[in-house]
Amino acid sequence: MRGELISGKGLEKIESPRYIIFGPNALGRTAEILHSLGLTGTAVVVSGSSVTAVVAKDLIDMLEGDMKVYHVVARQGGIEDVLQVIKEAEERNADFLIGVGGGKPLDVTKLAAAKLGVRYAVVPTSASHDGIASPAVNFSLSKQAETRFGGIRGMEAPTAVVADTRVINRAPPETFKSGFGDLVAKFTAVRDWELAHKLKDEPYSEYAASMSLLSAKIATDHASEIKSGLEESTRILVKALIGSGVAISIAGSSRPASGSEHMFSHALDAIAAKEGVKPAPHGIQVALGTIMMAYLQGQDWKWIREKLREAGVPTTAEEAGLRPDLVVKALTVAHRIRDRYTILGVTGLTPTAAEKLARATGVIR
Repeated sequence: MRGELISGKGLEKIESPRYIIFGPNALGRTAEILHSLGLTGTAVVVSGSSVTAVVAKDLIDMLEGDMKVYHVVARQGGIEDVLQVIKEAEERNADFLIGVGGGKPLDVTKLAAAKLGVRYAVVPTSASHDGIASPAVNFSLSKQAETRFGGIRGMEAPTAVVADTRVINRAPPETFKSGFGDLVAKFTAVRDWELAHKLKDEPYSEYAASMSLLSAKIATDHASEIKSGLEESTRILVKALIGSGVAISIAGSSRPASGSEHMFSHALDAIAAKEGVKPAPHGIQVALGTIMMAYLQGQDWKWIREKLREAGVPTTAEEAGLRPDLVVKALTVAHRIRDRYTILGVTGLTPTAAEKLARATGVIR
């Protein structure tokens, strides 16, 4: 499902998930939901390895009496996994796909479904990102798709989202912190979008922006309550993350959810890979970026930092396990990561300005 904005004028098209269910034992309702949506026949379930594969196996056991079900493990979350899913689906003549897991298996499912021209459902096993209900895939996979397929066309949001809070509650604490960080990022992402609209006449949707900010507000209003293993924490995060994903569908792009703070994180990922070091979880890197970009935007960055701390999210490079020099380097190249106008402008930050920014906000000491 997609959204389309035409310079803020003319026709607008909005598509969002047809069925969203979350709560304890939601997984057991999957067969019923799929049938009500006309998703019957043969399915390919896509999961990660280890824990998510166990959830996928449980789901397959529930579905096998109603339909033919096959399982593909997406081990890396890259384009080769997408090709493997496409091959399996074509060989099995699959009618639809089901993604089970965190960000990577769900993104692989989205892209494979788009290439196959079939619908798909998702069963998230963590609340670590806002891609649960959106038509967008992660930056790395989108770049791989551009190289392999010449771009991504026909990407849709899932037909159904089945979020079992008992499953999500078992995810590591870092996933909750990451999900909260990804939500707080909407404060800077929307401000970047507004800036691009004013300075570059970029299409802008007040509705999508408002929904994205509402998702961030829901999270920050309950920052001190976000704890792994708690039913209510999971409900808060899932609701907010799904809302952010729907905002992306309305906008027809990731603009309401991803700005300069995400570009910083993507730059950090690329630099870490070259240096042979492990980056921090996506949402935690984004949280650090949000603190710094809010400073540049003139927002109340100290309030944002305090909300992140209330939720137990790292607010320094040291706490996130990141080298300070890599943080500074990422700030200097973030503006080149993608063709998206943000507070970083077209020339970005000098090394001196980047270090001053990181120190002024306490991200590095």
